[in-house]
Amino acid sequence: MTTLVLAGSRGPEDPVAKLMGVSHKAFAPIAGVPMLVRVVRALTASPCVGMIHIAIERPELVEQHPELGLLLAGGRIALLPAEGSPSRSVSAALETLGTPLFVTTADHPLLRPEWVDHFLTHLPDGTDVCVGLARDSVIQAAVPETKRTYLRFADGAFSGCNMFAFRTPAAAGVARTWRQVEAQRKHPLRMIRLLGPLSILRFLLGRLTLTAALARLGRITGARAGVVEMPFGLAAVDVDKAADVELAERLLSV
Repeated sequence: MTTLVLAGSRGPEDPVAKLMGVSHKAFAPIAGVPMLVRVVRALTASPCVGMIHIAIERPELVEQHPELGLLLAGGRIALLPAEGSPSRSVSAALETLGTPLFVTTADHPLLRPEWVDHFLTHLPDGTDVCVGLARDSVIQAAVPETKRTYLRFADGAFSGCNMFAFRTPAAAGVARTWRQVEAQRKHPLRMIRLLGPLSILRFLLGRLTLTAALARLGRITGARAGVVEMPFGLAAVDVDKAADVELAERLLSV
């Protein structure tokens, strides 16, 4: 499947970029290797992944990196301009590349080919867009010391795994809605507000199921949404803060 890697800058105040002394978090070295390089290695090792497009404001960062530069020259990867936010970059990529489109992020240095393969081979039938989620119990079993952001529903608490499949043109409606929530991605209650007053009440009372939330999302966006529940707890570990850097480096050194 055609793939998009979101590698745009999050500004000069991004905590990981500042900590590691780089302009783009994507190039923060984890155990000596930039996160984007680790992600591209995992994607190129997956038989389910086709052409890889990297969305970034400064293409020279990719062009001048020895390993990425070779892949670029060989036609294995290509560059797209980042559009200022993840949702806008995805919307632009959908216009340029069409569907189906697999989307992941550059701040996922633990990414493994088998996770990608599992996600892309378990997309539910009849869906326009799918997201990879892992249950809290699965995450805690794999890495009990991590602190993740969870969406808590009646049928479980889930954290995102930075894997999205935009399968049909209808999925563009999800990218548009995404713009409304991306600034609140660490605030589940603000995100859930899009689902409406009754859904908010059910969520607060612990009665809103994930299935009901997906159905409501479908009505809002005009796209049939689905979930691939990931059995890999580490798939939910990305790098957003200093503690994540330390954790990822420790896990990669094992």
